Amino acid sequence: MNKKLIFTLLVVFITNLSFSQNSRLHHNNTIGWYNYFGTFKLSEKWGIHTEYQFRREELITNWQQGLLRVGLNYSVNPRVLVRVGYAMAETYPYGDVPLNGMGKDFTEHRAYEMLQLSHKEGSIDISHRFMLEQRFIGRYSNANLTSEDEFPFSNRARYMIRVQMPLKGKEMKDKTPYIAVYDEIIIGFGENVNANIFDQNRLGVALGYRFNKGFRLEAGYLNQVIQFGRLINGKNIIQNNNGLVLSANFNFDLTK
Repeated sequence: MNKKLIFTLLVVFITNLSFSQNSRLHHNNTIGWYNYFGTFKLSEKWGIHTEYQFRREELITNWQQGLLRVGLNYSVNPRVLVRVGYAMAETYPYGDVPLNGMGKDFTEHRAYEMLQLSHKEGSIDISHRFMLEQRFIGRYSNANLTSEDEFPFSNRARYMIRVQMPLKGKEMKDKTPYIAVYDEIIIGFGENVNANIFDQNRLGVALGYRFNKGFRLEAGYLNQVIQFGRLINGKNIIQNNNGLVLSANFNFDLTK
């Protein structure tokens, strides 16, 4: 089973790189994502999820995106987690070709639903995250406007697999270093998808350290491939972003 998982992740990685390199028009950027994740346990079944992602271009110099996400967790059992929530993203005009055709920043509001399944194979922890998003993406009807006047609706589906293994011992305990590999594919569907059926792919490798049950820290490499939702001169535009990801993960137990 472990060999199959490693093979699958290698295939995804190679496909991801090939897709980026073979695109007719592509642009490269260096990014840095600095993330906070916080879970507040309210009872054995219920909890609150909070996060903020400080996403920068040129590693730290310029804004790429700011993402705020909150949600309500329900633990069906230790291996099945359900979440519903809201997210707000502010995307900025970074790189050679901005995501917004007018070169402006734009706001996006999302509702989302998530299902996370977890299981263990020997010393390896594996999780599968399935997410649906209902998105209201800010748009300008003309270049003279200073704020968005339209918010067209679109849908997005996401799937992420994450494989995590301790580097000391056979299970995750306090004061344990570990390695994590993950890949997420994001697909648009429904109305207003336009050219953007394939939306993104994110591949990451990180080293982490679990200090205790309440705090983990991770740092590593992230590759983000984005396909624009619009064509330029009749061609698809692929953005290939590579850089650093740093995440602080907190778990607060309010039942004690």
